Amino acid sequence: MRIFVAIEISENHIVNSIKEFQKKINIDAKPIEAKNLHFTLQFLGEISEHTIQKIIQALHTIEFSSFSVTLKGIGAFPKPKFPRVIWIGTDEKGGDMLIQLSKKVEKVLEPLGFFPDKPFKPHITVFRIKKKIGNITKELENQKIGDFGMQMISNIKLKKSELTSSGPICSDLVEIQAQK
Repeated sequence: MRIFVAIEISENHIVNSIKEFQKKINIDAKPIEAKNLHFTLQFLGEISEHTIQKIIQALHTIEFSSFSVTLKGIGAFPKPKFPRVIWIGTDEKGGDMLIQLSKKVEKVLEPLGFFPDKPFKPHITVFRIKKKIGNITKELENQKIGDFGMQMISNIKLKKSELTSSGPICSDLVEIQAQK
């Protein structure tokens, strides 16, 4: 099973702002469906059922308090001249809180042999780009959006992703709530 630890974007006003942005930007890329918008705290890959139970136990040991994140700023990975992904970022304080939470996830999963392949950068992927589309710097600059809204972060989820020809189908395996 292909799994990852994530925080879903659940606020309707944010999802609607992102959908509007996806409609407005003029590029040849596949938008991420609203139901799949999330922060990936750590991608774990193909995992056996037996290991998933250990991961769930480890995730339940994480303690964190709710916090808010403002979604703002847009960019591309690896860079706008050669984009593979278009993303939405966060405010500094919320981004720092997401980084701290991702480090807690890393710490509890390390003993199980999971290590992130790159440092966590707080972002939500809103487009995946399969083919070369050239430099999109100007298109991104034309889309200056103040912010997409604020969301309270009060849980993390272990999710599975099934790849299909029409895109990934994500479903929840477990949800860990913030402490009250």
